[in-house]
This record gives sequence, structure tokens and C-alpha cells, in this order.
Amino acid sequence: MISEKDFIFNQSAASINNGNFQWSAPSNIALVKYWGKKDNQIPANPSVSLTLKECKTITKLTFVKKDDNKNLSFDLLFEGKPKEDFKPKIQKFFERIEIYCPYLKNYHFTIDTQNTFPHSSGIASSASGMAALAMNIMSLEKAINPEITEDYFNQKASFLARLGSGSACRSVKGNIVVWGNHKEIENSSDLFGVEFPFEVHSNFKNYQDTILLVDKGEKQVSSTIGHDLMHNHPFAEQRFLQAHHNLSAIKNVLTTGDLDQFIQIVESEALTLHAMMMTSMPYFILMKPNTLEIINKIWKFRNETKIPVCFTLDAGANVHVLYTENVRVETLQFIKDELVGYCQNGQYICDEIGFGAQKL
Repeated sequence: MISEKDFIFNQSAASINNGNFQWSAPSNIALVKYWGKKDNQIPANPSVSLTLKECKTITKLTFVKKDDNKNLSFDLLFEGKPKEDFKPKIQKFFERIEIYCPYLKNYHFTIDTQNTFPHSSGIASSASGMAALAMNIMSLEKAINPEITEDYFNQKASFLARLGSGSACRSVKGNIVVWGNHKEIENSSDLFGVEFPFEVHSNFKNYQDTILLVDKGEKQVSSTIGHDLMHNHPFAEQRFLQAHHNLSAIKNVLTTGDLDQFIQIVESEALTLHAMMMTSMPYFILMKPNTLEIINKIWKFRNETKIPVCFTLDAGANVHVLYTENVRVETLQFIKDELVGYCQNGQYICDEIGFGAQKL
């Protein structure tokens, strides 16, 4: 079993003076949700996600060796301009990972980051952002220690990304990623994401995700606070058992291609996530009236046409419309005709299953 100690860098002082790297990392959408975490960003239950292709963060990391190595030092740019309000999150991230990457204090960093999707569009950018940053840090580590293997590189990148944003560990490698220990998934771990280790049915090749931007405002309850509310939640234990059960079930579905069962598991998971929010103390609702309108329209459309389209939600009001590539034309027509009216400023993003972070 790999432990946290395996990720501690223990070579002598870094010998590289300056340089830069650039990576893109995608967003991801969980099919089986993780909600609730233990100390140090460990998930209370396992999850599985689809990696997206178009919704991604592109981050350039420039580094220069400095004379003293007492403090962490960095500048943060968003789309080329200084972004002070992002800095505390990055500072906290660096402080968390410093034990595993002690060379960070030897450098001053300039982090220049941008998203391919509109900022504050209500798409979680912390997953793609932290994954892209972690990949850059691992590129620096590999430059200092060329001996590290590709597997170790990706595992540690996922491990580091998790310490910035839990779901970021699912944005490093693979088109379907499992995070969290599960008895039927070989090498699965609470410490990092692993690629789904089975042959995926052709139904899920080029699988489509159209994201309907229902509400682009700031969420009234952050995900961090939402996760914390699972600690004394009356239904927490039952929910964690359900997630393990659903992961077993979806594992079979992804290999057999059973779309009816896929739809059942994925929609149930989305609604359970929001049910947990509505039954915590304090309770809160992140869905908007238009979220419910869209869900009902999808159910009606599926019922009438027998087209296997379904929805999932993240911890917000936006709706991910999921469907197979062979029904793309009819589904997009349905989205334009019946769903776009419920989106803020008519905004939606067409995406599909992707393959993880890429060096640029």
C-alpha cells in the first residue's frame, strides 16, 4: 500500500536555477459523488468521474531560484493580470504540500492561469486549476530528479492536487477516474485518483456532456462548508454505504453499456447529493427553480422519445446533460428548443469525455 510518506521528496538541494512549464488540466464531473471528508482532504466515500475535454485550466509556472529559502514566495496572475483574491487559496495549498515538496521554498514562482470557460460561470475551476498547478510542480520535481517514473509523476500530481481541492485529484489522468478506496477497484486509494481499470463499453466512448449554466453567481454555501456538515449528518453513514454500492453497480454498467441502469444510478446520485444538503444542519438548497424545470423537461423528453439522455448536478445549480454520441443531433436540438431558456443569458457549454492533463 502506498502511504503519504512515499510522496515526500528527500533529495539534496535543487540544482536548477530557473525555467518554466505549462500544463492544461480539465474539469471533471462525478457520476458517483463524494460528499463529506475526513482530515487532510481524505474522502468519506469513493467517487467516480468523467473527465471533460473542453472545460480546462491552462497554467504556466515560471520559477527563479532565490537567495533565501525561508518563505514560500509567488505571484499569481489570472489571464495575465494580478489576482490578489486567489492568492490565499494558493498560499494554503503551498503550505499543505511543502512537506512533500520542500524545494518550493528555494524558488520564487509566477503562476499565470486562465480557463477556457467563462470565469465564475458556475463551473468548478478549483479542480482543473489545482490539477494544472500540481502537474507544473511535478514537472519541476522531475527536472530536479529525472529518475522519477511516469506512474509516480502522475500519482504524486494527483496526491498534491487533492490537497488543493479534493476533486482535483480526478483531473490528472484518464477519461474515467476513481478516487477513494473501493474493494472492487484494484489500486484504488483515498490519497489519489486512479484510472478506471476496466474496458469501457463503446456507449461511453465520446460520451457527451452539455453544461447548462443556470446560475453563475457565487454559491451561498461553499463546498468546504457543505462537506463539513456531513460530520454530524443523520444520514451520513447510510449515504457512504450507498456510494460504495453505487460504485460497484456503475462499474458493471460502464463495462456492459447498460444505459437504463446508468441513468438510474447517475440521476439518483445527483439528487442524493442535494438531499444531503437539504437535510444537514444548517440546511441549504443550491438548486434553483430553473434547475428543477430542466430536470422535469429531461424526464419528459426521455419518456416520450426513449432517447437515453440524463442529468447530473454538482454542488450548485447548473445541470450537466449527459448523452451518447449517436443521439447528439436530436439531444442538442432539444436543448436549444426547450432548455436554453432556463440558462442565465442563454449560456451553455458543449463538452465531452476527455483524457486528463496535458503538457503544452
